[in-house]
Amino acid sequence: MMLLQLSVGTGPEECCKALALSLNVLERECKALNVSLTILDQQASKQGYKSLLLQLSGDMAQQESLNWSGAMLWKCQSPFRPAHKRKNWFFSGKVYEVNEREMDTAIQYQACRSSGAGGQHVNTTDSAIRATHIESGISVRIETERSQHANKRLARALIFQKLEQQTQENMSQQEKQRWLQHIQFERGNPIRVFEGTNFRET
Repeated sequence: MMLLQLSVGTGPEECCKALALSLNVLERECKALNVSLTILDQQASKQGYKSLLLQLSGDMAQQESLNWSGAMLWKCQSPFRPAHKRKNWFFSGKVYEVNEREMDTAIQYQACRSSGAGGQHVNTTDSAIRATHIESGISVRIETERSQHANKRLARALIFQKLEQQTQENMSQQEKQRWLQHIQFERGNPIRVFEGTNFRET
């Protein structure tokens, strides 16, 4: 399973807008490559997204994910602050390849009844999944899909992401500084550059 995390870090709303525009580009590319794209988690902002966690699957999923791994740049006059001098808006992508078998041995699954809208099907099947990572105690409940199998995949991906976040939060101050320097260095070397209000790649 390929996971792609797109994030603006501490960037302003212009970066969030760039991330929303990049999702449109990514969706078009995935469709052309017959790659399935699922939004697993999102942190919205007023004008776009602060972060997106995406699952890509299909023969070309790995290659497409890697096309979005690294720092990216949108060159455009701010659509929200016309007098603003800054025209470079950065966001970044990070790719994770999840070993599903390995993750399964570390997770305890429990089927439970779905709640909310969905009609008779939801009320009569235990398609929702509560997944708990045994070592850390991290737990998620997923009822997005109609099948247990699909909900298990989503739960697995979300737990993986939460473990990655926990790892970053537990880094020492020195490690955090090294990580910030790495990100800042990357920002000067974007792997993809988009320009203008039409978000055209250059």
